[in-house]
Amino acid sequence: MLSLFRENIRIAFDSIRGNLLRTILTIVIIAIGITALVAILSLVGALENTISSDFSSMGSNTFSLDRYERTTQRRGSGEREKTNPVIGYRQVRQFEENYDYPFTHVSTSFTGTSTAEVRYDTKKTDPEVTVLGVNENFIQNAGLALQLGRDFNVFDISNNSHVCVLGSDFAKGLFENIDPIDKTISVRGTKFKILGVLEEKGSTFGNNQDLRVLIPIQTARSMFTQPNINYAVSIKVDDKEMMEGAQDDAILTFRNIRGLSPVEENNFGMQRSDDLLNQISSISGYLSMAAWIISLITVLGSSIALMNIMLVSVTERTREIGVRKALGAKKSTIAGQFLMETIMVGQLGGILGIILGIGIGMAISAVANFNFTTPWGAMIAATAVTLFVAIISGSFPAVKAARLDPIESLRYE
Repeated sequence: MLSLFRENIRIAFDSIRGNLLRTILTIVIIAIGITALVAILSLVGALENTISSDFSSMGSNTFSLDRYERTTQRRGSGEREKTNPVIGYRQVRQFEENYDYPFTHVSTSFTGTSTAEVRYDTKKTDPEVTVLGVNENFIQNAGLALQLGRDFNVFDISNNSHVCVLGSDFAKGLFENIDPIDKTISVRGTKFKILGVLEEKGSTFGNNQDLRVLIPIQTARSMFTQPNINYAVSIKVDDKEMMEGAQDDAILTFRNIRGLSPVEENNFGMQRSDDLLNQISSISGYLSMAAWIISLITVLGSSIALMNIMLVSVTERTREIGVRKALGAKKSTIAGQFLMETIMVGQLGGILGIILGIGIGMAISAVANFNFTTPWGAMIAATAVTLFVAIISGSFPAVKAARLDPIESLRYE
């Protein structure tokens, strides 16, 4: 049995070498479909890993009050887009003072600029640093961790101290081989003493989260005075069982601050971090479905091409089949020979498609700064698809070859 298997493999290789150009074209057609499948599934997985890692660090016990719900209205539906007022500083201050739900921590923040230049001694950064005004709860609510130094405390914030916490990129740039703690930097001519350095977070969609400076919110307000600044409010609940109560109380408190009557709709949005993860999973599921549809359409074409090449091969090798049958080869042996050849061509196309798909996924992930991981699921799926296609495409030619009359085959020219 083993010797017969080896003989079928040898004959399949000889046939592949004998029709090299035709075989290469078939392999390429199969590889295109598998490349599409593996590349798209790889990118979907990388995108989901990147976004999930960003939001999962916030934890499932965190929710935020935003200007809008994080959903997109469909255009052309006839519904007028609603414009909500910005969340102003007085409103977030009132919320901090009036929201007293037990075991919760309120974080308030705003982005002062994303084009700041930071100086230390004679060194300076490019004007691409993001400066955020935050309170003492921002770092823990955002799921950030400190690599060096300490976090803000309530006195740093209430006293409007000129202190700051830096992103991890500063330790590699301005303070390479230097301990940055207690050093003084300058932002827009204002000096700040460094309290701590955050652990590395990476970048998402070109937004470098490690190149930012956190400063007390009141100090930031004195530096950045542009109109209509929208503030962010985040609430962390110590006990997840109290999440619904904390959300209801937050909505009621903010409605009172906004002066909404009981019949008016909320003119602000609320979002839980795990709701975002669910939305991401839903979107990635649709993308994966699209990947399967695109690749299966392509693979359908390649399966037809593979069946065609095997039917041609059966016709071309009719005399060879007759000789083998005359020498005692069974129908199952002949069928197995052609089926083995089909499977080998299919798997060669699958291997090429997997290599190309992973290469494309890695290249795009590197450019977009996605967290690429080896797509084992996509690779297994691609192998299974090519095996299935090969068996289906090779079955009819194999049966046709096995049923040939040896007498007629020997007379065939």
